[in-house]
Amino acid sequence: MSWTDERVELLKKLWTEGLSASQIAGRLGNGVTRNAVIGKVHRLNLSGRVQQQRVAQPRQPRKQREPSLAPRAGGSMPSMPTAGSSALKPMMRAETHIRPAAIPEPQPLRLVDLPKDGRVTILHLSDKTCKWPIGDPGSEEFCFCGHGPREGSPYCEYHARLAYQPMQDRRNRKVNFG
Repeated sequence: MSWTDERVELLKKLWTEGLSASQIAGRLGNGVTRNAVIGKVHRLNLSGRVQQQRVAQPRQPRKQREPSLAPRAGGSMPSMPTAGSSALKPMMRAETHIRPAAIPEPQPLRLVDLPKDGRVTILHLSDKTCKWPIGDPGSEEFCFCGHGPREGSPYCEYHARLAYQPMQDRRNRKVNFG
C-alpha cells in the first residue's frame, strides 16, 4: 500500500472531520489498516480534530430494579438473600455430618549418627555438613566432606574456596596453563 497525494488529502479531510482511524481505514480501502492510518497521522503531525458536538440532554433517572420474587412456600430454595448469578444461589442439600478422622500421633524424629569410619553418605547430609562430593559417585567409596559449612554456603571453608573462585583468578590460571 502506498500513500498517494489523493489518499493523503482524503486522510487529512476525514481526520479533521473527526472520523476515527478505523473509519478512515474503511473509507480508504485497499488494505489500509487502522494502524497505518494512525502512523500516517503521526508522521503528518495532524492534531486538530473537530470535537463532536454533544447535545446536552438531561439524563433520565435510572429505573429502579424490581425486587425478585420470594420463593414459594414449600419450594426447594431457602429464603436467604442472594446476589449475582443463579449459579451462585444456595441450594438445599441434605446435611451430612462427617466425623473427622483420628489424627495419627507424629512419629518421633530419629537422629542419624555419623558412621564410625568418618565417611559421610548422602543419608548423613544436613545443613550442618559440607556437601562437597569426594570420589566417583559410582564407587562404593563415594562420600561427602562432612565438615561444618561456612556461613551461607553448602561447603566448608576449604571447599567453598575451590567452588567460588573470583573471575580474575580463573583468568590468570588460563593464561598460566593455556
